[in-house]
Amino acid sequence: MEIPTPEEIPTHNSPYDDALATAVQAARRAARIIRERTGALGNVRAKGQNDFVTEVDEAAQAAVLGTIRDAYPGDTILAEEGGEPGAPPASVDGRRWIVDPLDGTTNFMHQVPPYAVSIALQDDDALAVAVVLNVPRDELFTAVAGHGLQVNGRPAGVSQTHAFEDALLATGFPYRRFEHTEGYLDVLGEVLRAARGVRRHGAAAVDLAWLACGGFDGFFETGLQPWDVAAGILLVREGGGRVTNYHAEDGLAPPFDQQVCATNAHLHAPLLEHLAPMDDVQL
Repeated sequence: MEIPTPEEIPTHNSPYDDALATAVQAARRAARIIRERTGALGNVRAKGQNDFVTEVDEAAQAAVLGTIRDAYPGDTILAEEGGEPGAPPASVDGRRWIVDPLDGTTNFMHQVPPYAVSIALQDDDALAVAVVLNVPRDELFTAVAGHGLQVNGRPAGVSQTHAFEDALLATGFPYRRFEHTEGYLDVLGEVLRAARGVRRHGAAAVDLAWLACGGFDGFFETGLQPWDVAAGILLVREGGGRVTNYHAEDGLAPPFDQQVCATNAHLHAPLLEHLAPMDDVQL
């Protein structure tokens, strides 16, 4: 069987394939900008402590939003850069695109992979389409609700690890607010002792994408925004995994309440047990 190239538009044989094609096109346009400007950041501004935006973020977002608006002028968009202040509502009437034009900006600033373009489409109260493009490796992850996960056009799925001691997990460290750092480190220490290993890459969209296709067995982090994880959450679910907040609530709870516990489903209960001391923490 011929292996599809990353430049082909994957199809999931779904009613959302036109929207998926638009998201893939938008992600590839943003990725070209990111690649062309690697090493030439231009102006870098701090949005908050250890939270940066570069001219590349803004140019990539303009490419994504322009592509989406040309195709679907009636849809709303929730994007990382230049969005309205305050917490966005979880449910919407109609369709909303959730966009992170450059997930892993700090990695990109230091030319350390991974970093990615992340685009999700929410339809009413459910995630419908997901695209994550890991820019340095040109890995294209796509999913459509009820129609599976693909990596560069090929079906993929989560790992079959059943024992927590065999699990390789991914996480992110608190880097904007530090009042719960000690509690987080206590939880991390317990996980480190119980699992095979824990990795921290600095790009949640890629961590979730790699979990979705079997690279990791689980992922956990607090303080994430919807644009960081919306696409990755659908990838994991369509790959056969489970994603909830730390209270085991699924649906739109994980992307919108700043807690994500994602696993291959087999390891969900033990990971939630380890995260219980943090179940009321939203950094």
